[in-house]
Amino acid sequence: MKNIRDIDELKQFKNLEFLAKQVVEGFVTGLHKSPFHGFSVEFSEHRLYNTGESVKNIDWKLYGKTDKLFVKRYEEETNLRCRIIIDTSSSMLFPYKNTNSKLAFSIFCAASLIHLFRKQRDAAGLTFFSENIDLHTQTKMSTSHSRMLFQYLNQLLTKRTELNRKTNPSKLLHLISEKIHKRSLVIIFSDMFSSEEPEKLFSALQHLKHNKHEVILFHVTDKAHELDFQYNNRPYKFIDMETGESIKLNPNEIRNSYIFSSKGYVNKLKLKCGQYKIDFVEADVNSDFKEVLIPYLIKRSKLH
Repeated sequence: MKNIRDIDELKQFKNLEFLAKQVVEGFVTGLHKSPFHGFSVEFSEHRLYNTGESVKNIDWKLYGKTDKLFVKRYEEETNLRCRIIIDTSSSMLFPYKNTNSKLAFSIFCAASLIHLFRKQRDAAGLTFFSENIDLHTQTKMSTSHSRMLFQYLNQLLTKRTELNRKTNPSKLLHLISEKIHKRSLVIIFSDMFSSEEPEKLFSALQHLKHNKHEVILFHVTDKAHELDFQYNNRPYKFIDMETGESIKLNPNEIRNSYIFSSKGYVNKLKLKCGQYKIDFVEADVNSDFKEVLIPYLIKRSKLH
């Protein structure tokens, strides 16, 4: 599975967990043919027995086959705690009524990551935010917990998310930072669109780092339309999905100034992330999924 168009073909199954499995298995197969083939994406359900510890968890059947002592690994032996944060405000519905919306792309990426977490015995948690923190789960690695996360993602994917739903990312990211008590890998999916002062948003991102978390920010956009402003030379009616305000204009009249402003903001966001040691990843809704999964593997390899 390579990109979002592959996912459109799989939607007939209506099973986000199955879909994520297909994406990850295709991705893993591709790793063996890429410069990233050295990354481990499979973890054994056993580990070597350490002299002096209890023998009650030794797998004696495996000992009979290998003549080596292994103990079964349990939920508390988690390798890494991972929290996925998804911006669910109305701007994330762009392109509206399109299966490739920023929100749908984020959901598919999150599902694929959760499946990959499970394969690597990493604990996962989900947070959704818009005007408020709409969901904040515990962080666990059990199969039942993973399935619950898939259910939450599927509900978000299938329900009709309303327009005119604003967000206050700086306030909410501060609140989320306080809710994550143990050091974690925090993965954010957001277009980072906000009417507030950029410095407030940057301060909230810095708060996550202050709490010793490792952070990856996936800046989710429809690059062609939102950043490069690629529209035909004719009048359009542009509607703010969070406020309902509208304006009618010809894109050619403002394209240069729009691109200048949008690139200026993105470059400043990149610079701040660099200063705070936050991994900034451009995530175009029409891009390949490996652009999301590989940064996670790179970050993970540095933490172990």
